[in-house]
Amino acid sequence: MNQFAFIAEDLAPGDRRILPWDSSTLTCHRITSPQHPWFRPAYDRLWATFGAADEMETQEVILRRLTREPMRETPSGALLHYELAAAEAQGCLVATRDHTIIVPDPEHMPGFVVIHMSHILVEPHWRRTGLAAWMRALPLQTARRVLGSLGWKNEPDIILAAEMEPEDGSDARAIRLKAYGKAGFCRVPPEHLPYRQPDFRSAAVIDQTGGPRPLPFLLLLRRVGKEDASHVESEELRRVVKALYSMYAEGFRPQDMSPVWDWIQNWQAPAPLVPVARGPGPVQE
Repeated sequence: MNQFAFIAEDLAPGDRRILPWDSSTLTCHRITSPQHPWFRPAYDRLWATFGAADEMETQEVILRRLTREPMRETPSGALLHYELAAAEAQGCLVATRDHTIIVPDPEHMPGFVVIHMSHILVEPHWRRTGLAAWMRALPLQTARRVLGSLGWKNEPDIILAAEMEPEDGSDARAIRLKAYGKAGFCRVPPEHLPYRQPDFRSAAVIDQTGGPRPLPFLLLLRRVGKEDASHVESEELRRVVKALYSMYAEGFRPQDMSPVWDWIQNWQAPAPLVPVARGPGPVQE
């Protein structure tokens, strides 16, 4: 199937308020090859928004992800499946996103999946229509397809993971955090998990400026079926972060990944259960 369906059950609990929703004017394309006719418009739109701020991988990295064999294990043993989604109405691109399905340990935990929610962009005239909610839910379809190809038939353990710049007091940042919180994503406070995103700059720039500079980011999680939980096991958080780093390691040099690998290997969890919050503001312990 080269198109996504609109499956109401995949919407996050807080996003189901948009139902009923008319999708008759929309087609959402699944892009798994650079030869797909919607690849160039979708990638260019994301790059124009996120690339200049060093918040998106280069085209070389994206092409490598699209053309790699999805069932080929990474050096860490993980399975990866990268794709883009492009929503169009009457031939016009109205929303796009990219994401990676990660099965970090297919041998010992074949039903555990992390979905990296890379970038999402909804054009201004389609915002506040409910389309963003659907764009957040679409990757679940691909996760089930990947698990099906592995022969997994039981209930999966799926976590959607998004990275966001730290809270800075701005209204825009607070609005985004509030929206994700309402949708069922929890925020892992940085005082409990000081997550670091690898350096997205080009290798040449990294070398010219003294080495990699990982950036502090917030980690937002939607634990499918567990959206109301107030705590997350620290070892589950460690598995999620390692899954994300396994994905990044496919596109970045080992020396540029070394600082973040060292951090997560040495992270001392404050407690077996880590409190989480929804939206901006303090977390309730």
